[in-house]
Amino acid sequence: MKTSKVKTDSITDEISRAFDYEFTGVSTFEPIEIPTIDRVSTIGDEWGIGLIVGPSGTGKSILLGEFGTESPGEWNPDMAVCSHFEDAEDAEDRLSAVGFNSIPSWLKPYHVLSNGEKFRADLARQLDDGAVIDEYTSVVDRNVARSCSVAINKYVKRKGLKNLVFASCHYDIIDWLEPDWIFDTNTKTCEDRRLLRRPDIEVEVLPCGVEAWSMFSEHHYLTGDINSGAHCWIAIWNGRPIGFSSVISMPSGSLKRAWREHRTVVLPDFQGLGVGVRLSESIGEILLSQGKRYFSKVAHPKLGAYREASPKWRPTSKNKIGGRNDYIKRIEQGVGFGGFSEDLMLRHAERDCFSHEYIGL
Repeated sequence: MKTSKVKTDSITDEISRAFDYEFTGVSTFEPIEIPTIDRVSTIGDEWGIGLIVGPSGTGKSILLGEFGTESPGEWNPDMAVCSHFEDAEDAEDRLSAVGFNSIPSWLKPYHVLSNGEKFRADLARQLDDGAVIDEYTSVVDRNVARSCSVAINKYVKRKGLKNLVFASCHYDIIDWLEPDWIFDTNTKTCEDRRLLRRPDIEVEVLPCGVEAWSMFSEHHYLTGDINSGAHCWIAIWNGRPIGFSSVISMPSGSLKRAWREHRTVVLPDFQGLGVGVRLSESIGEILLSQGKRYFSKVAHPKLGAYREASPKWRPTSKNKIGGRNDYIKRIEQGVGFGGFSEDLMLRHAERDCFSHEYIGL
C-alpha cells in the first residue's frame, strides 16, 4: 500500500463536498507488481525491449519506476540538435535509429522542431542499456509511432542493447516495436512475445507524373527541383502516399539503356520503416525487367554502407574514389545547377560518394 498527501484548501473542500467524497488530503493506492513467478519465467534477467501497456490511470508509470528512472536530456537552445551527442557519428547513428532522417532538422535547435521531431530527438538521446521511457508515442501521430517503433527495434538489435522498458497507453505499437515481453496493466497479465514478429509492410509502387513531386519536394534535404523529363513512381501504404522515386536517362558513349536515380524521398512520418531502400530497389527491378540498367550515386553513409553489403548492388569503377565530377564539368561549362548553388555543388563535388549499379537478386 502506498500513500500520497496534499494540503487541503477551499477548492479541495468544495470539490469533495460537491461529489460527496470524503477527503482528508491523503490518498492510498495499491501499486501494480508483476507477479514473481511471471517475472522470472516471462521477463527473466535479460531482454531487449519490454513494454508496459494499458489505459491511463492503471499504474504504468509507477510500475515503470520499478525498472529505473527516466532521464531525458536537457536541450541547449543555442546548439543544434546534433551537437548534443558524443560526436557526429554518434548523432547520425542515434538520430537515424529513431527514424529521424532530416539532415536540415538535425542542424536546428530543439525548440523549433515539430512535435514528431522532438519526440524522435528525445528518444535518440535516451536509447541505452536499462533505459526506461514513459508516455511512449503519446504525443505523436500514429504513423510516427509505428515507424519509430520499427526503427528502435532495429537499433536495439543491431547494438545489442539490453533491458529497455517502455510504457504506453497505445496498443497499436505492439506489433511494430516487437517487445520481448508485455505487461498489460489493465488485465494484470504478462506475456512473452520473443517468438512473435511484426506484420509485413506492403507498399504499392505506382507510376506517376512529375507533378506528384510537389507533395515531397520540401522534404528533400538538398533541393526541391526535379528534372522535367524524369520518370516517376509513388509509394502507397494503406491508401496513403508515403514515398516518391524518380530516374533520368544517363547518356553515355559506353553504356546503353542506362538510367540513374534522381530523386527519392520518404515522408518524415514514415522514415525508419525501410521504405526508401526498398522503393529504390523496386525501381531497379522495374528497369531491369525493361532491359535497362540502373545506377545510383549517394553520399549518405548508411545507405552507402547498406549497398556495399547487399548482393543486389554492384560497385562501379567510381565507387568511393571521387566526388561528383559531373558537377565540376557543369560549373566549368556554366550550365545551370538545377536548384543547387555553385558553392553547394563545389562542396558535393569534393565529397567521396558511393556509386553502384543495381543488379537484383
